[in-house]
Amino acid sequence: MRSVFITGGTGYMGSRLIPMLAAGRYEIRGLVRPGSEGRLPAAAVPVFGDALRGSSYADGVYPGDTFVHLAAVPHPSPGKARQFREIDLVGTREAVRVAKAAGISHFVYVSVAHPAPAMQAYIAVRKECEAMICDSGMDATILRPWYVLGPGHWWPYALLPIYKLAEAVPATRAGATRLGLVSLWQMLATLQGAVEKPAKGIRIVDVAGIRAGA
Repeated sequence: MRSVFITGGTGYMGSRLIPMLAAGRYEIRGLVRPGSEGRLPAAAVPVFGDALRGSSYADGVYPGDTFVHLAAVPHPSPGKARQFREIDLVGTREAVRVAKAAGISHFVYVSVAHPAPAMQAYIAVRKECEAMICDSGMDATILRPWYVLGPGHWWPYALLPIYKLAEAVPATRAGATRLGLVSLWQMLATLQGAVEKPAKGIRIVDVAGIRAGA
């Protein structure tokens, strides 16, 4: 049985991904703060620690694991620039350090589509995190969605006609495709696929790839 270590397992995507992976007979360990283990899906074994202190959970990461890093600031917005640097950047730095030291087999990370005309602080941190992963020498899959549609995140559906028009016009097609909308279910399918078919080197999955479930 292959094993997966996941951060952010109590969150929007992680809590849904864990049961999917468990159905595929993966052994799953999920990082949680003490007191939050009740929010972790039952299919995962809790590993207690702090995502901002790798030493607090390093003993729960094993050689050969697939490390899925989803822990991040929820509901990103331009007003959270400081949190992106203090939480997302630090948490990813710790995850990469711990994963590399443990000798994991594959690192999976959710980044963001870029370049883009908005959310510059968020994109800057995600690009720094991508660089850390690439420089680590680990095999890794990096997903680059723009906005994920799903429960509680439905309002951008109103933008779909605008996207369809922009994708049809040659002058705006590339940008509209790169910054297109994806569904939560497409993200989950792509994450599951990344775990089941590890990358050799660095694999980047953009919006088109996520829509295809690459």
